[in-house]
Amino acid sequence: MALRSERHLAFFDFAFTRFTRRHMRAVRVARWGVPDLPQGAPAVILANHPSWWDGVAFMLLSRRLLPGRKLFTPMAAWALDKYAFMRRLGVFGIETGTARGSVAFLRTAEHVLKDPAHMLWINAPGRFADARERPIPIAPGMTRLPEMAPGAVFVPLALDYPFWGERKAEMLAGFGPPIPAAELLGLDHDARAARLAAALEATCDRLAQDAIARDPARFETLVQGQEGMGGVYQAWRRFGALLRGRRFDPRHDHQPERTP
Repeated sequence: MALRSERHLAFFDFAFTRFTRRHMRAVRVARWGVPDLPQGAPAVILANHPSWWDGVAFMLLSRRLLPGRKLFTPMAAWALDKYAFMRRLGVFGIETGTARGSVAFLRTAEHVLKDPAHMLWINAPGRFADARERPIPIAPGMTRLPEMAPGAVFVPLALDYPFWGERKAEMLAGFGPPIPAAELLGLDHDARAARLAAALEATCDRLAQDAIARDPARFETLVQGQEGMGGVYQAWRRFGALLRGRRFDPRHDHQPERTP
């Protein structure tokens, strides 16, 4: 927590945004899935884990949708060693696959979640898992978190990266309704895992329906990336539009946006 730097966060938010604009068509959050967190309660954001892009998604979504809260997130210690700068962004290392690592993770999570302005963002499966995998796996340590933070809320987050009508993928997100830790504490560990998995699965299934619809109007666009083919072909099309006195539209898909 002491290593977290707002100055570094601002710089890397700029860098990640620029990187995303180059490599993604857009970052969009479902209109039904904008997070609504209760005041005065720390939050655990439980996401699925379909892609390398998830860490970038955490940064972009938290900065734009929950700017008044501080993000912290775990990463495998061996991976964090490769990206040491992330310690300045609220990322902390965990030793995976060992009891010692699990205990250290829970102690760190307990410390982070003592502050009601903090959020702990976690990929719930604990491994990469296709967005369509069912049932959604829940890592064992997830069921202990309500004991570490009985005043917290647990919020499912669905992420997906489909290709629509352009050469770049869409980064799609949707948050589900918060689950109070008190509700989870009334269940045994197996039932807690089932409750979290069901909530995350329902959120992912709802986002999948919007992804299948391929309709940007169902989403709020948070970051708009570059569209069109790019390169020489796009320059030629731009020149042709200029000669004809027309406004150049770089998009491949010219279908009008449908209403939700």
